Amino acid sequence: MTDWLNHYVDLPITNPTWIFFLVLLIILFAPMVLGRLRIPHIVGMILAGVVIGEHGFNILERDSSFELFGRVGLFYIMFLAGLEMDMEDFKKNRVKGLVFGLFTFSVPMVLGVWSSMELLHYNFTTSILLASMYASHTLIAYPIVSRYGLSRLRSVSITIGGTAITVALALLILAVISGMYKGDINQMFWILLTVKVTIVCFILIYCLPRVARWFFRTYEDNVMQFIFVLACVFLGGGLFELAGMEGILGAFMVGLLLNRYIPHLSPLMNRLEFVGNAFFIPYFLIGVGMIIDIRTLFTGGEAFRVALVMTVVATASKWLAAWLTQKTFRMQKNERSLMFGLSNAQAAATLAAVLIGNKIEIAPGIPLLNDDVLNGTVVMILFTCIISSFVTERAAQRITTSDEMDKMMDKPEEQQKILIPIANPETIENLIGLALLMKDPRRRDGLIAMSVMNDNNDSEAKLLRSRRNLDLSVKVAAAADVEMETTIRFDISIASGILHALKEYNATEVVIGLHHKASIIDSFLGVMTENLLKGTYRQVMIIKSLMPFNTLRRIIVAVPPKAEYEAGFIKWVKRVCRMSSAIGCRVHFYCHSDTIRYLKGYVLKKYPKVRGEYSELDDWEDLLLVSKEVSYDHLVIIVTARRGFISYDKSFEKLPMQISNYFSNNSLMVIFPDQFGDPEEIVSFSDPWLHSESQSYDRVGKWITNLPKKVLPEKDA
Repeated sequence: MTDWLNHYVDLPITNPTWIFFLVLLIILFAPMVLGRLRIPHIVGMILAGVVIGEHGFNILERDSSFELFGRVGLFYIMFLAGLEMDMEDFKKNRVKGLVFGLFTFSVPMVLGVWSSMELLHYNFTTSILLASMYASHTLIAYPIVSRYGLSRLRSVSITIGGTAITVALALLILAVISGMYKGDINQMFWILLTVKVTIVCFILIYCLPRVARWFFRTYEDNVMQFIFVLACVFLGGGLFELAGMEGILGAFMVGLLLNRYIPHLSPLMNRLEFVGNAFFIPYFLIGVGMIIDIRTLFTGGEAFRVALVMTVVATASKWLAAWLTQKTFRMQKNERSLMFGLSNAQAAATLAAVLIGNKIEIAPGIPLLNDDVLNGTVVMILFTCIISSFVTERAAQRITTSDEMDKMMDKPEEQQKILIPIANPETIENLIGLALLMKDPRRRDGLIAMSVMNDNNDSEAKLLRSRRNLDLSVKVAAAADVEMETTIRFDISIASGILHALKEYNATEVVIGLHHKASIIDSFLGVMTENLLKGTYRQVMIIKSLMPFNTLRRIIVAVPPKAEYEAGFIKWVKRVCRMSSAIGCRVHFYCHSDTIRYLKGYVLKKYPKVRGEYSELDDWEDLLLVSKEVSYDHLVIIVTARRGFISYDKSFEKLPMQISNYFSNNSLMVIFPDQFGDPEEIVSFSDPWLHSESQSYDRVGKWITNLPKKVLPEKDA
């Protein structure tokens, strides 16, 4: 028995099963325990690594699994930072990001060189390398920002942009110093480095978006898309390493390039964030903690002095860089705190620099960075990560609960409920995907999937099919972390069931698929859709999707004259702007010159990040001109109106023919906006219930008018 026990309590534990089990326990319980103490989860992971590592209780050895998953976690942090960045805000604040990057690089370099030479008495080369370690930083606290839903704030975009700049410059210094002692620094070194980095950037920037667009259009399997994205991340990292730079820059660039193809509120984004935050990133943080020897703080002497100087200089210089950026651009104090918190943590590039510097010998047996610097570095990593996590957590809480949040983001829309009638399982993902793009991104509810069954048909097979469709709808929404309500309704007709559900759930709009004509005499919209439009003045959006929405390059919106006077004008504009922001593409509005003034003013005020273009379309008959600007990968949105309302035009009766002729090969959305009143309470000669009959009378009248021309041939001129 004693031998059996001894066999399993040998430390450190080397059995892969138990290593994996203990790591999962740490990931599970560390947030629970430390959350009660109000200690950020990230700090808990690092402290757990300190406890179980070789410098703690030596429970686990930092084996190859920590090297592998730790590197994956590091790449994941940089990839998610690029993926979740608001690209429009990034472009808008690129100058601020550049300035912050130069501040957060130059200030630590100046203070680092001075402190290393004056206080630690190191030579100039060692001081330069040590200062570059202060200049670089790792976005350890980024998951905190993501958890609070602040990843699209301008201060976050500025910090991420600055991170890419300062890490690239710091790694360039590391490559130069390493090359100096290897004898590789000459003119050819710089030429080769420039050529290799240029080639890698060209391959990624030119090829990756095209391949991603093709892949997402061709393969809709969730697992295949997830694996494809991961492969792209490590391809980017591997190519940058081949070029002589750090792979985290490649992971960050891949995140930027795939940004517009992975909407923020989508099943794929949810899976990427879930896997990273649940496994890879915690594994990396635990691995960082395992290399920290906290006992060096209590041994005194040179190691303690080096650790103290490194921690103080690194923290002070990062705060000073954030302060200078805040004063330069007149930003808020909370934004400065968020920038400082995100940029203070030292980990990835710092570890790379100190490990490489410790292996470089300036003389036989004398490393460029001695063991005191190595120990001081790991202690600095611990304290900067703790400071970073606490500062970021507090700043995020203050921003979330302050009035500044109202200025940075729109207030959530109240009582938004989108009703999605489900009939065809092949269109479920497209309909729900569109609803996810148009809903308020901070709300986790507001979607209702329904299936309507005819009272005269109680087929058990159809009932089971309806339940399967609704179950699939719930899965699609749940993959994007959104709650989906479901209901099966028995009614005399599908339109009647939808109308009753609209009132029962007080839904704000309906999203349905475009009707497929079953015969020549069948109408373009179909009887069900026409009856639905007659029975409600709520917004109805009719969809025909030929490709995934995240692969669209542009949204073309045709707006009729006087559309700004309709009750639902603001609502559909909001939906289009949210869709544009989510998939990162331009919106081109074609409308009357008077409508442009209202439309442009609202979009610039409420959605300044939307890249909008505006062209005049004074006559709805000129819809043919719009078709000339449409490509196969554009989404065409046609805003129309019901009969009897101010923006209705007789030419709307030609829409089915125009759509069939001009936009048959395009993804399409037809919007019937909100309009005042209730059809059941309004009776007039312009009542939409008479819409189809009126169209028939008009066609008969035109046929009679043209009859003489058909019977009597025209005379030659």
